[in-house]
Amino acid sequence: MRATNPEVATYGGAVSQLHEVSAVGLRERLRGGEVSPAELTEHYLARVASHNERLGAFAHVTGDAARERAHALAAEGDDGRPLWGLPSGDKDLWDRAGVPSGYGSRAFTGAHAYVPQVSSDIVTQLDAAGAVSLGKTAAPEFGFPAYTEGLAFPPARNPWDPTRTAGGSSGGAAVAVAAGMLPFAPGSDGGGSIRIPAAACGVVGLKPGRGLLPAGGGVDAVGGLVVNGPIARTVADAALLLEGMITRGPDGDAAYPYALRYPAGPAGSYLAAATRGTETNAAGRYRIAVSTFSPWTGFYDIDPAPEALAAHDAGVAALAGLGHPLEDLHREPDAAYAPAFRTLWMAGAAALPLDDPARLDLLEPLTRWLVGVGRKVSARELVEALGALAAFERTTIARIAPFDAVVLPALGMVPPELGWFDPQDPERNFEQQCQFTPYTSMVNVAGLPAITVPTMWTAPTPTAPAGMPMGIQLVGRPGGEHTLLAIAAQLEDVLRWPERRPPTW
Repeated sequence: MRATNPEVATYGGAVSQLHEVSAVGLRERLRGGEVSPAELTEHYLARVASHNERLGAFAHVTGDAARERAHALAAEGDDGRPLWGLPSGDKDLWDRAGVPSGYGSRAFTGAHAYVPQVSSDIVTQLDAAGAVSLGKTAAPEFGFPAYTEGLAFPPARNPWDPTRTAGGSSGGAAVAVAAGMLPFAPGSDGGGSIRIPAAACGVVGLKPGRGLLPAGGGVDAVGGLVVNGPIARTVADAALLLEGMITRGPDGDAAYPYALRYPAGPAGSYLAAATRGTETNAAGRYRIAVSTFSPWTGFYDIDPAPEALAAHDAGVAALAGLGHPLEDLHREPDAAYAPAFRTLWMAGAAALPLDDPARLDLLEPLTRWLVGVGRKVSARELVEALGALAAFERTTIARIAPFDAVVLPALGMVPPELGWFDPQDPERNFEQQCQFTPYTSMVNVAGLPAITVPTMWTAPTPTAPAGMPMGIQLVGRPGGEHTLLAIAAQLEDVLRWPERRPPTW
């Protein structure tokens, strides 16, 4: 089905540097002995040293630990672990024993620095899969904003235009991938935090469905909103990282109770779907709904920019050209969604470990507002909000049940300039975030899988000579990750976004 072989695909001609090779290709080179884990680690650490000061992808680099880890993996030998020897990073919302956790906040830096003694589950899982962490990728304060700027660290800058946001909250991870500082990177997504920065930076971002992965999102949120997932340049690379993030038993099957409900399939099945461009449908054709629905419409002024709609149209045209049957999907606004989501989001902030008044005083205005309002949410209000969102989930799943996927815009506008989000007025800031990304949070509420891919670049400008990436979001049924990867792989074949490189490359 696919026109390229992702096992060896490099895109854009001859490969002169390791960072030009796909993660899948690097895995083959590692397994074939063409490159060692130490050599690969050194190459990417050099990339980080060259680009991180300008782009702000990493909050903390652990070069010595990465080198030690790479040498240890080489001594152990390749025992079939899916990510053996491949460089990665830990989002700064996750704990790694012995490494400072900043959580993107002044409340956990300087005199208030925190060095955990126990690693988060996702970090342990990535280690078990054989990855080599180069450090902590940048995240905004506790992961709440949809942009990666703050008072505790330099902003994560978009590699296509360093004057613009990289999105968030997995902004550092997306920048690292887009700028060739990592072959892929894990992130977490509670309202779009994988898909937003991936879309902003012109790479692939996959939010798995609720329950697929055992490890939570670090600073967990109530309501089951937060899940972890991969960010990568190619669809196959995203599938490979997803394979490494899944806990599996000795027989290769997913070893997590939810797998009984949402079958993950045997090891390698996600990569197979991304490689073939088809899942179980031999013809590779899927029934796809087309929509621009946002549950924030009516609550905020949601008016997608022409570039967002043009990218959506480009994605729809590409899907039509691939022969997929397309149908318009109309949905009436749900007036209960916006206030219920705000209540849940604020209640999640109320649970942050910030009982020390000195730490509370260091919070940024948006976080301080979320925590303050959240701590006033009553149990009844929270239960009512959860009930409203559960009803939205049921309705959403029923609406998309006839389709293999729904195609939506990825973002509501071109990533804005750094400083665009109001740093002082939290209510205005929250509204701006919803206008920037009005199509993502509802997928977390429904617990569905979704993937963002670039479909076009805007016209060049003085600060973005290569243009800015814009794309689409494909939302699947429960357990539909294989199908989303297959459709995205087909789009990659015709749109060939991995051939494009940002000016900072």
